[in-house]
Amino acid sequence: MGSSRRMAKPNLHPILCLLCLLSPRLASAQNPVFACDVQGNPTLASFAFCNRTLDIDSRVKDLVGRLTLTEKVGFLGDKAGAVPRLGIPSYEWWSEALHGVSYVGPGTHFSSLIPGATSFPQVILTAASFNTTLFTAIGKVVSTEARAMYNVGLAGLTFWSPNVNIFRDPRWGRGQETPGEDPLLSSKYGAAYVRGLQDADDPNKLKVGACCKHYTAYDLDNWKGVRRFTFNAIVTQQDLDDTFNPPFKSCVIDGNVASVMCSYNQINGKPSCADPDLLAGTIRGEWKLNGYIVSDCDSVDTLYNSQHYAKTPEDAAAITIKAGLDLNCGTFLTQHAQAAVQAGKLGESEIDRALANNFATQMRLGFFDGDPRKLPYGGLGPSDVCTAENQGLAVEAARQGIVLLKNINAALPLNPSAIGSLAVIGPNINVTKTMIGNYEGTPCKYTTPLQGLAAAASSNSKITAVAGCQDVSCSANSLQLDPAKAAAAAADATILIVGADQSVEREDFDRTDLNLPGQQTVLVQEVTKAAKGTVILVIMSGGPFDISFAKNNDKVSGILWVGYPGEAGGAAIADVLYGKVNPSGRLPVTWYPQSFADKVPMTDMRMRPDPSTGYPGRTYRFYTGEVVYSFGDGLSYTNFNHRLLRAPPDQVSIPLEEDHQCRKQQCGSLDLHDGWCQKLAFDLHVQVENAGNIAGGHTVFLFYSPPVVHNAPRKHLLGFEKVQLRPKEVGKVAFNVDVCRDMSLVDEEGKKKVALGSHVLHVGNLKHLLTVGV
Repeated sequence: MGSSRRMAKPNLHPILCLLCLLSPRLASAQNPVFACDVQGNPTLASFAFCNRTLDIDSRVKDLVGRLTLTEKVGFLGDKAGAVPRLGIPSYEWWSEALHGVSYVGPGTHFSSLIPGATSFPQVILTAASFNTTLFTAIGKVVSTEARAMYNVGLAGLTFWSPNVNIFRDPRWGRGQETPGEDPLLSSKYGAAYVRGLQDADDPNKLKVGACCKHYTAYDLDNWKGVRRFTFNAIVTQQDLDDTFNPPFKSCVIDGNVASVMCSYNQINGKPSCADPDLLAGTIRGEWKLNGYIVSDCDSVDTLYNSQHYAKTPEDAAAITIKAGLDLNCGTFLTQHAQAAVQAGKLGESEIDRALANNFATQMRLGFFDGDPRKLPYGGLGPSDVCTAENQGLAVEAARQGIVLLKNINAALPLNPSAIGSLAVIGPNINVTKTMIGNYEGTPCKYTTPLQGLAAAASSNSKITAVAGCQDVSCSANSLQLDPAKAAAAAADATILIVGADQSVEREDFDRTDLNLPGQQTVLVQEVTKAAKGTVILVIMSGGPFDISFAKNNDKVSGILWVGYPGEAGGAAIADVLYGKVNPSGRLPVTWYPQSFADKVPMTDMRMRPDPSTGYPGRTYRFYTGEVVYSFGDGLSYTNFNHRLLRAPPDQVSIPLEEDHQCRKQQCGSLDLHDGWCQKLAFDLHVQVENAGNIAGGHTVFLFYSPPVVHNAPRKHLLGFEKVQLRPKEVGKVAFNVDVCRDMSLVDEEGKKKVALGSHVLHVGNLKHLLTVGV
């Protein structure tokens, strides 16, 4: 899962998908599920846990104290048990909202009352917008639609989203669900989306409960027979602290997320969901999670039955709860926790602690406050789902994320009046569900690429559509070159729309290479040779491909990457191709050549290169090899110029005590815990000018390169800001850089350090040298 689709038992997956497809016909609206219905049962008003005027801790203590051990154990699974004598109904914790309310998970359904919800672009494309305001805005729309569905009995209140894992390897099938490869982007995305979903200024109130997953170092599903259920990720403390964990830390500290989900895999020999250092120590202790820790679906069962980490089921139950797990997606804890207590392996008080975290979250959601239709958000209903405004945001999100990778001689945007005939070719030209990726819901409606292009084209333009392949697998038997070449040879412009879908990359299915699937490369090459006019290549995918053959072919005038662009993807693609919108997306992942996949196994978790063995490292921060496209790449139909308005000083001096050892000897770095790290910050102001004649959005990146110490990143993102500028307009972006927060490094032992020596700050093609010393 991610949350999962209970993938620990893969045979359940098709059944779940079938239920997903049937649910719109099976489900009908009903009353929302809630506790403390004092109108229906006035006796409940005497229970302290139903008293909204009391603080949450007091209410939780009263509730837990009224439960028997058997009843308590019934609350440890995602399908929480009912206690009729206390007016508590059964509650399903598992719902999903990765990029819209989803039918994945048993907590949410669609019906004739609400047949669909706004389906935004898959996360990887939204992240490519580098627009934190957009991330939050999407979260708010999704939570509004989720609450509306809850109010008519079609959804729960706890949504196991977002996925903030680092997209470490380009072959990962679930990379599409993530914000990309950079820890800062993933951190900002996670915190912003969580804030949108939870949409509450009061930490004791939640609109819906979000969940950041999958903690941690989880980025392999099923590669050449290596499965996530048994994979032991060997990760250095340095990589864990400076790459894999920062997004989760940001979710908790900056986003105040209601939940963190632990993953299936082991980290250095310990299952994530059974590691007290990772759960109780870090999430609960160091980061101070205000919420609950949930397992990925059936992962407790997995660590017992597949990983054989515990000798008995009772041991597995005890180990995970003692480690800090509060809720098990699945039934393992509800089946075995009571026996673990009776065997003396687990204290009842430890179950109480877990339940307290779960119940406190439900109280923040208003689940114990009586009828939610009489409370905040109670007025939301079917009319608040799939509104024109919400669907407009879905189009805008896709527009902002689409990345222009190549544009020879300003071939784009296309001029509709100059194109009398248009050939639209490729297996993804008229797709619907492909556009929304996985963890999807039923969308409000679809606009396919072909529909979008037809609507945007001149009324006099003739459009010829040829798939060229039966589907994205594009087998030799299904390749239809002749009609595709004939269409291109007769057209003023040819648009090839190729790439992937869930048959190529998905949960529990990783790619083994980086080439376009099947015969798609042949299709692109042959059509390009035959084409009479301009050729534009559009890649629809979650992960990157090696498209060097097209990048280096001058007859391919333009290349767009459009991710999985959501329900309105076709309209957004057409808007960019025809210039209604100026593309402003930037790549959130490195695009590697096929040689990377030939040489580097997915199972090697090291981020940093190893020159002695030729290991090239991973992501733009460490990778030393050749690339097809780099993190942050993306073109515009206009040009933007940068100028430093306020630069930091050339020298930053660390105020050390007189007797500090680094005053007596040369040090490569300083420990942040030495007490000197206070108010050591500077401002950097950048002027941005749109030098062209077309309005557009532009992301200003602030990178830095630290001194060569502690295997530091070659380049690291410190900040980013997106601006919208009219032609010739000048704007300003200000970055405040805290030396200890932003420019610190993690050393080989996982300790935070500030490197001494020359640091280079980068903004576009500008560089500023900054020396940090004592």
